[in-house]
Amino acid sequence: MADLAAANERNARLAGRITLLEGRLSQLMGEQVFAEAGLGAPERTEKLQQRIVQLEQDNANVKLKLDEALEDLEAARAANRELTRALNQPG
Repeated sequence: MADLAAANERNARLAGRITLLEGRLSQLMGEQVFAEAGLGAPERTEKLQQRIVQLEQDNANVKLKLDEALEDLEAARAANRELTRALNQPG
């Protein structure tokens, strides 16, 4: 009877271990399938983060160009006002 009880306990431990190993195997196989399909999160996330950085840099460059263009426009408007005043003054 003691041998039977010990065998039952061993069987229960082994069944629990098998369940854990099946879960781990399933997780690893899922990660492998995602990676092979191009859906893997780590690589995709890294690429998206690189793209975000690039777009932020591009955005900063565009803002600088816009600021320069606005300064040029304001300078041109000021020059236009001065020329208009000069032309409209009698004499």
